[in-house]
Formats: sequence, C-alpha cells, structure tokens
Amino acid sequence: MSLLAVENLRVTFMTETGPVEAVRGASFSLGRERLGIVGESGSGKTMTGRAVLRLIRPPGRIEADRMEFDGIDLIRASERKMRALRGPRIAMVMQDPKYSLNPVMKVGAQMTEGLRRRDRLGRAEARTKAVAALEAVQIRDPDRVMEAYPHELSGGMGQRVMIAMMLIPGPDLLIADEPTSALDVTVQAEVLSILDDLVRQRGMGLIFISHDLRLVARFCDRVLVMYRGRIVEELAAKDLLAAKHPYTKGLLNCLPRIGGPRGLLPGLDRSGEWARA
Repeated sequence: MSLLAVENLRVTFMTETGPVEAVRGASFSLGRERLGIVGESGSGKTMTGRAVLRLIRPPGRIEADRMEFDGIDLIRASERKMRALRGPRIAMVMQDPKYSLNPVMKVGAQMTEGLRRRDRLGRAEARTKAVAALEAVQIRDPDRVMEAYPHELSGGMGQRVMIAMMLIPGPDLLIADEPTSALDVTVQAEVLSILDDLVRQRGMGLIFISHDLRLVARFCDRVLVMYRGRIVEELAAKDLLAAKHPYTKGLLNCLPRIGGPRGLLPGLDRSGEWARA
C-alpha cells in the first residue's frame, strides 16, 4: 500500500511575464522505501518536495488531480490539518543547516521549542527527548551541542542536528533535500547510514533529493529523474547507471571518472525532441 500517492502535480508561479511552471504534471507513489529524485538545479526536485508539505506560498500555486498521504487528501486539507501533519507525520530536512537553524538561538532551545509548544512537555522532559534524538544521529557529546549556537557546529554536525530535529516527532515520511551535499565523504557516509537505519527500523518512507546520481544509485530503492519540471524517467536505483533516457544518459556522461580522460567533460546535448517538450 502506498504511503504517498501523487498524480499530475503542478506547481506554478505567477510572474510579471506570465505563469512559470516549476513542476509540470509529476506523478509518482511512495511506500515505506527510499525514493530518490535527481536532476539539474531548477528541474523541480525541491518544489516537488515542498509541494507535498504544501509549503508553496503565493504567488506560487499547487494543483494536482490527486495528492494523498496515508488516506489524507493533501490538496483539500485545511491549513490547520496541514500544520498537524507537518513534523509529526511528514518532515523535511532542508538543504543547508546554515539557513535552516536560527543563528541567535542555541541548538537546545530550537530542538525543544516544538516539543514544549506543540506537545506541551516540561523543560526537563523536552530536553531529555532532544538529547536522545541527538544520540540517535550519532552525536557523541549531545549536552555540549545542546548549549552550542549553530555557527559553532561543523557542516556535518549541523546536518545531523537538522535530521534529529525532524525525527523527534517520529514522522512516517521524511523528505531530505540534498542532506549530504555540503559534507565530506566520511561524514556523508555516516549521515546516509543514519537515514538508512531509520527507514529500516522505523518503517519510514524517505524522499531523497540529490544531484549525485552515483550516490542515489547506491543508496535508494527507486529513482525519479526530473527535467524542466517533468519526470522523464522512473527506474530501479540499481539500474540508474544503465538508464536509457537521453537526459539521464547525458547527466551520467557529464560525471568525471577516476582513470578517465583528462579533457573537458562533455556537456548535455539538448538538441533532441525530449528537451523541447
């Protein structure tokens, strides 16, 4: 049974020169699995994730024939209902913790704020839950991190804090937008291991948005490839490096290879009919 079902999703922004479609007719489903979404910058990956949470504000507009989460109609749900879903049922880890964490609040205050306001927990109980969440993402000194400001944390530590914050309510669906893009290879592997454990142990659904095709091929179960707001290819992650669509093949050809030629990397050929659709 699908946890999330999306049919003909469209995200449109009204501009001075007319409507601009950021997502054009995207359809997909998600079970309790790892679904990767890949594509160039501006292909509609993040807008798709934000649309699921109804985080597109005017002049943006979300439309869909169907967008249903665990039997709940997300298109017709009231804003009050969506606020109840965001966090406890559906959470999103934004791309860069520098822009997601409040720079003038200590990490502990940010992590416990939702617990105290939404769940009405006392200060001590909220702190205990926050520390446990930091331990779950393999932060070795959670008490120190709770007292730190975001600028005192490394990129990898900040990303772990963001993941911990989103996981405190125990969501059924996590949308991770480029969660490893600013991390070195060692920390990246640790963050992926944490996300993998959460999917397997909690039975959570994961939408993993990334530019890194090789990473997605290793980590995810299925992959959606987006181009100019459309899903142009859907395939099993293990088959991604042998994709057939010209766009996906073009992206793969642009990747550098160890031991490959030292000349300029090829550009993406957009002369085909698919590029003008």
